[in-house]
Amino acid sequence: MAKLFLLRHLKSQWNLENRFSGWVDMPLSKEGADYAKEVAALLKDEKFDIIYSSPLIRAIQTVIKVLRHLGEKYPILLHIDGGKMQKWGQFKIPDGANDYYPVYVSEKLNERSYGDLQGLDKQATIDKYGAEKVHLWRRSYNEAPPGGESLKDVCKRVTPFYKKCIEKDLKAGKNVLVVASHNSLRAIVKYIENISEDKIIELELPFGAFVKYDFGGVDYKKLQ
Repeated sequence: MAKLFLLRHLKSQWNLENRFSGWVDMPLSKEGADYAKEVAALLKDEKFDIIYSSPLIRAIQTVIKVLRHLGEKYPILLHIDGGKMQKWGQFKIPDGANDYYPVYVSEKLNERSYGDLQGLDKQATIDKYGAEKVHLWRRSYNEAPPGGESLKDVCKRVTPFYKKCIEKDLKAGKNVLVVASHNSLRAIVKYIENISEDKIIELELPFGAFVKYDFGGVDYKKLQ
């Protein structure tokens, strides 16, 4: 039975500084990078055939650092959103090759855009707008931050991508690892578990959260 593994990227520098990141591209913090060994320990007994990742560097670094600790294969990044990176960066992994993990990279898996809030301190934003409003911007289904995306908007780009690419691989019997951001993963969980619009506000996946589906149940394993 095919398995799906969801992994939230490790703590980035702006996560450490308590700032809204969204689509702003910044690296992992040292603290986040140091957790890669613990994440690898969660994955060491699992088999996965394909990896999907957001192109944001915090997700790509998570993939590279975790695989380095696993030590068996290294990633080949395969861009699938069109453009010259897809056209000129083509590489067909030979049948039976054991040196590579194909990592399919798509911005469809990016974090929600936080619009005008990107780069702002989260506590200062709460002080300005109030905790309830900021919580709705961050966790509810329909509320979008100023100039940014709601979770509904994120679902509109993530769910079709999941059905077209990830679900297709799962139906073919392949084990898939998805490394992405909080809200893109929340969109996937919402779809798989059919979580209602009013209940999705309760779903939280901490940094390094590891969710495993074998389609006979779900196992949440979270780093503290």
